[in-house]
Amino acid sequence: MKLLFLACLSPKTGNYTTAERIRSHIESAGHTCELRDVADFLSPSDVAHLVSQNPPFQGALAIHLFKAGRLLLDIQLPFGVIFGGTDINEDVKDEQKRVVMEQVLLKARFAVAFTEKLKEEAEFVLVSPQSKIYVQPQGIQTEVAEKFCWTEFLMSSGVRTDCVDELCVFLLVCGLRRVKDPLYLAEVFSEWHSENHLNILIIIGPKYIIFKHLFICSDSGARQKVDPALTAKVEAVVKRATGVFLAQERSQRKLHAVMKRCFAVVNSSESEGMSAAILEVNICKAMDLRVPVLARNIPGNAAVVKHGVNGLLFSSPQEFVHQSQRLLSDHKLRERVVRNGKLYVEENHSVKQEKETYQRLVDTLHKAQFSA
Repeated sequence: MKLLFLACLSPKTGNYTTAERIRSHIESAGHTCELRDVADFLSPSDVAHLVSQNPPFQGALAIHLFKAGRLLLDIQLPFGVIFGGTDINEDVKDEQKRVVMEQVLLKARFAVAFTEKLKEEAEFVLVSPQSKIYVQPQGIQTEVAEKFCWTEFLMSSGVRTDCVDELCVFLLVCGLRRVKDPLYLAEVFSEWHSENHLNILIIIGPKYIIFKHLFICSDSGARQKVDPALTAKVEAVVKRATGVFLAQERSQRKLHAVMKRCFAVVNSSESEGMSAAILEVNICKAMDLRVPVLARNIPGNAAVVKHGVNGLLFSSPQEFVHQSQRLLSDHKLRERVVRNGKLYVEENHSVKQEKETYQRLVDTLHKAQFSA
């Protein structure tokens, strides 16, 4: 079966790696799956023209009910959709978008939610047969870059010290967006660093979104800061704070290498407009890499991190420092959360199960093609 797969494919994002992983699942079953960026198409008619080319496509798949799903409304092929998170939690608030998403969901042969909670929310806010929505958690797969120099990474992030091997690095993985609250821990961490210079916080994540087609001479398109005002504020705070650093974003494999070398991975989001599943990806990747997780106590994090079992939760900057000190001094606690974190990922985010689910669902598209 020749399948068209539409998704938002900004480089170095979780969305990109999710789409690539699902594509590989589909192709391993013998299908042809062409992954395309939604930015390549201006309207549903553009996609309808593409799928009719020779040899024609026989089915389609899309991540995000509005951004990608709406582009499939003009095609006469069986298709499935995967909720992106912001579609159900944010885009439904726009009445025009909600109407379009309901049309997409009604026409789709199936829909996939990453969590049971997201499935319930979709059934509550959108008109659709309940039996159409399946729950399949994201499969967690970590690959660490082989050629990676920890010392060079620290230097490029502004860390200057002769005690590289003694540093206790806390890594905050987040895009510079207000909902991620990247400066939540900056002040208290700077104070803590003044007491112990070996404790440092590095913030790493995308500052830019990429727009294609704006500059013909550029393969990567035009870059624009996600939130220029917040980015400027973060850069200014980091510049004057001690012990807090801002690193440039890295590819997924290099990011995994950074995560593996740090003492703990931190999440400080104040809320999550996106799905809780998006939150848990970096948390679970840290767990998979056997790195302790310290997460702000919000519903999306608390659904994954069980305090004192597979990670630690905090409700204030001061409590973050307290929990970090526990993790530093209590080696049995560290061993326990690392061990249980790894088990959590193996039991709840199996790549094998994810692969079987998508192969089975694509088979329903294949059968639908012949019954149409």
